[in-house]
Amino acid sequence: MRLLTLRTAEGTKAVRQDGGTLTEINGFADVGELLRTENWETTAKAANGATHALDGADLAAVVPSPGKIICVGHNYRNHIKEMGREVPEHPTLFAKYAESLIGPNDDLALPQESDAVDWEAELAVVIGKTGRRISEANAADHIAGYAVLNDISMRDYQFRTIQWLQGKTWEKSTPFGPALVTKDEFTAGPLMTSAVDGEIQQQTPTGDLVFTPEYLVSYISTIITLNPGDVIATGTPGGVGHAQDPKRYLQEGQVLVTSIEGLGQLKNRVAKEA
Repeated sequence: MRLLTLRTAEGTKAVRQDGGTLTEINGFADVGELLRTENWETTAKAANGATHALDGADLAAVVPSPGKIICVGHNYRNHIKEMGREVPEHPTLFAKYAESLIGPNDDLALPQESDAVDWEAELAVVIGKTGRRISEANAADHIAGYAVLNDISMRDYQFRTIQWLQGKTWEKSTPFGPALVTKDEFTAGPLMTSAVDGEIQQQTPTGDLVFTPEYLVSYISTIITLNPGDVIATGTPGGVGHAQDPKRYLQEGQVLVTSIEGLGQLKNRVAKEA
């Protein structure tokens, strides 16, 4: 099942995608709100609200206001190598905030303060069931599904200190969507790519993770309770602009496309922030 958050004249609506048709899930403003209810899967499957065409739909971030966005650094060996780091013994964690999220086709804000804006294609895990100290064996029970995310990074701000947060959560910088694909229809493994103006930059199977989605759910839930709608961004593979020689960063007018086979794609034009 594919669940999306649609912008309409009356506000956002949680919808189910069936081919080229989007069906409203009545009573729910977005996918995050839906996930916070019991039996959300049954509710979504039974939905028979107003319908909309997928073609030309104005989509918001699939979960527009997650309680937590926890990101993982150094989780693909080819990216660890290109950044000159060692394979970590434990996950490297940092946070984003909801203000950073944009829809799958929205403009990506290029801030006036940074000239080192980099791409980072990622597989996002969306939580569907509350849990604390979840065992790795039971972690899949707490995953609602998966989506595509790009952890856009302002490298000049990121590396001002040894703490990364200041380079990772700029407003209107993180495309997320287009859909939450439920776990029965997707398992980490298919190819993930990012391309700038049609030129492939990253191309790695999503199964090539150091720490799997299940391990990350278990590890993070040891630290803090995970709730429905929370997001885990599982890390980026090699091919980021900062590691190239010479370094390459996003420029105004470029188009960034991020895709994962089976999940869909994000297509974002880079536009200077007003």
